[in-house]
Amino acid sequence: MSDRDEFGAFLVGFIVGGLAGAVAALLLAPQSGEETRAVIKERSIELRDRAAAEAEEAWKRAEEAAKEARDKAEKLAHEARNKADELAHQAIAQGEEITLKVSEKGKELAESAKKAVSRAKKGDDSELPVEA
Repeated sequence: MSDRDEFGAFLVGFIVGGLAGAVAALLLAPQSGEETRAVIKERSIELRDRAAAEAEEAWKRAEEAAKEARDKAEKLAHEARNKADELAHQAIAQGEEITLKVSEKGKELAESAKKAVSRAKKGDDSELPVEA
């Protein structure tokens, strides 16, 4: 935003300066009316051409800035997608690991329960917990 403000101020100063210079030249130059009109026409054409060149340069800079912003946004979006994919894969891997641990623990508990039931049927209570 600051670049636009600076450019706008520059452009206004450029135009005002050009007009002031043209007026001063006309008032101080000892020329006939026809010569003065020719000079005014020539200077206004020069000023118009300079203003057009400056406007074109400003347009190019604006397009370049927009392209840079677009490229940065695309890069950030790509990085965000990659990070999200990485986090999703980590979450899936951790979920699978937890599922495997829970499954193993469940199998261990089921095996312990089977042994306890088997001992209870046989009347062997040596490894059963004692209630107080």
